[in-house]
Amino acid sequence: MSGRGNGKRWSPPLRRRGSGPHWAAQTPTWRQARPALIADALKRASARPSGNWFVVGASRQVRAGDRPYGRTVGGVEVVLWRSDDGEPHAGPGSCPHLGAPLRDSRVVCGTLVCHWHGLALDGSASAGWRPFPVHDDGVLVWVRLDGVGGEEPSERPVVPPRPVTGRGVDAVFTAVGRCEPQDVVANRLDPWHGSWFHPYSFVDLSVVREPQGDEDDAFVVDVSFRVAGRLVVPVRAEFTAPEPRTVVMRITDGEGTTSVVETHATPLTGPDHERPRTAVVEAVVAASDRPGFAVARAAAPVLRPLMRRTAGRLWRDDLAYAERRWALRSTGRFPG
Repeated sequence: MSGRGNGKRWSPPLRRRGSGPHWAAQTPTWRQARPALIADALKRASARPSGNWFVVGASRQVRAGDRPYGRTVGGVEVVLWRSDDGEPHAGPGSCPHLGAPLRDSRVVCGTLVCHWHGLALDGSASAGWRPFPVHDDGVLVWVRLDGVGGEEPSERPVVPPRPVTGRGVDAVFTAVGRCEPQDVVANRLDPWHGSWFHPYSFVDLSVVREPQGDEDDAFVVDVSFRVAGRLVVPVRAEFTAPEPRTVVMRITDGEGTTSVVETHATPLTGPDHERPRTAVVEAVVAASDRPGFAVARAAAPVLRPLMRRTAGRLWRDDLAYAERRWALRSTGRFPG
């Protein structure tokens, strides 16, 4: 990516692509997308520690005000809210008194007040209710559930490096599918499907480097993002899995260098559930050193719905991919 501000010669962010091959005439990628290679990358990701941290949603969803935010993670009800100073709190979503759903209660002066009988919770242990560790990284909110994760707990989650705070535009999209987290992660560790399965968004995709193992465990991809018609944005991107339920795509060269797309897979149901459900929480943090990107930052409230819509179109297809993978695995029909 180039621009006047860094001393390089200016170039337009968009390129006009040649006619290119028809969808069916592009080079097949099935030989490169080797099931064993994807399975090995998934296995290495699954072995990395998470510290029992799970993404529950966007920071903006846990707002200061009179309404808490609720999410079920691994079969455990979780409620979150903020105190008056903005500090997040989290804990069991069932009132310890008679089991009321605390997600439907009220926050009064930073205290969660049960709407059944008025039990007040300030975020500390009280009346048999014990808080969960919670972390707000500025884009996403995480909770630590040691009973669900079953690992050695860590003080903080594994948050991937992002563009400098305040210099990017972030948006968070959430969707739910009938599958397990590993099916979502496996989808993201298969970059070869991009221009075949999403031709409306990706063209001219090639995997230029495959993972070499733990020391160099990244897929490096050259791809053009389709904007409109033949207008595209060519970039080089790197896919990594820093923990079992997260895959990060980072632009390493081209327009928007350092921008990231984080895909987090959060189990909603407990282990071995007959009909598992997983939430895909995808955070897009776009950045650019072009002087004009300041306009994009100022227009962030308008851009976020467009960014979520773009992610939603991709995940409409990719969740079908993940759900199909789970259906085949659960019936013993998955290849390999």
